[in-house]
Amino acid sequence: MKKALITGANKSIGFEAARQLLQQGYYVYLGSRSLANGQEAVEKLKAEGLHEVEAIQLDVSDPESVKAARAAVGEKTEVLDVLINNAGINGGRPQNALTASLEQFKAVYETNVFGVVLVTQAFIDLLQKSPEPRIVNVTSGMGSLTLHNDPTWKYYHNKGAVYHSSKAALNMYTVVLAYELRDTAFKVNMVDPGFTATDFNQHRGTGTVEEAGKRVVKYAVLGANGPTGKFVSEENNPETGDIPW
Repeated sequence: MKKALITGANKSIGFEAARQLLQQGYYVYLGSRSLANGQEAVEKLKAEGLHEVEAIQLDVSDPESVKAARAAVGEKTEVLDVLINNAGINGGRPQNALTASLEQFKAVYETNVFGVVLVTQAFIDLLQKSPEPRIVNVTSGMGSLTLHNDPTWKYYHNKGAVYHSSKAALNMYTVVLAYELRDTAFKVNMVDPGFTATDFNQHRGTGTVEEAGKRVVKYAVLGANGPTGKFVSEENNPETGDIPW
């Protein structure tokens, strides 16, 4: 049975990704900043008949929490097949370039960028033992520099100096990670789940968590001939998912 770890998986897109991986026969370690919330999410999944899941306390912005989570998972398995770096925060509004506080930037980057680095580096040894390791970094089309400079883009006027720049930084990290792992069996990709109706955006999103979860899971279960180092946004390009950097 393949095993997956998902950060920020106690609700919304992370929870749905967990559900869909469980439905495909994976064992899921459900990462949650609050262990109580994680355990509640696990019980919901088990009530649906999905039993191969357990909660792991994991605050990606806390190095000690990441270290403890790695130790906990390492006691349960020697191999991890999938890592989905899903945990993220938006930093609140407004996010003007001239008035956003340094504290806003630091808080968002701690989770959206540094948290991904921490978790990836902590679990890479378990992933390296998998015959088909997969890393999916949940990003956003808002991290595209090219689209943000295109006045015809539907989200052109949705500018946010903090959150959007954190996703651009995450994309660059992922490109380098995929490059460093290019001669291995790893597939490392960035997936934009789309503007999804969740607590993250006060349910203003137009997409469903089911569709968002499907987009993420698609790249978590890639076959040997699947792409790596790809920036995917099916909302912005329904045909191929490819969007400009």
